[in-house]
Amino acid sequence: MAKVGIVMGSDSDLPVMKKAAEMLEKFGIAYEMTIISAHRMPDVFFSYASQAKEKGFDVIIAGAGGAAHLPGMCAAIFPLPVIGVPIHTKTLSGVDSLYSIVQMPSGIPVATVAIDGAANAGILAAKMLAIGNPALLEKIEAYREELKAGVMKKKEKIEDVGYRAYMQEV
Repeated sequence: MAKVGIVMGSDSDLPVMKKAAEMLEKFGIAYEMTIISAHRMPDVFFSYASQAKEKGFDVIIAGAGGAAHLPGMCAAIFPLPVIGVPIHTKTLSGVDSLYSIVQMPSGIPVATVAIDGAANAGILAAKMLAIGNPALLEKIEAYREELKAGVMKKKEKIEDVGYRAYMQEV
């Protein structure tokens, strides 16, 4: 059974990173979530990343703010896909986190989602795991249909009541 590791640098990242867990739960994907600071506890971090494959992780979702080294260091050690989630920061609004994660050197890729985009990280992990897994792919396709139905409902409503009435309700 596929399993995803979700790791973040601080408990302050949890409100964002729980969205990845929620998406994985929606698709029935097992995961483990933990907090590890790559800077404050490098020995614990190294142990986590180097043993992740043996623990059965197929993908790691790593969220970090500021210097945001956690995703890149996971990718440097873990041989399977790593998805980085840049976390919004007060100082630079998460742009520092985004740049730190997306600007990886050649040979050490990190798939990167939007700032605070943990839900998309969970969906991307599911899509990676759906390669060769028809049952999971079916769940992802059903989710896409749910998204479409939600937009269609809004489209029909705005067409029925008109723009101004719709905006008063929103």
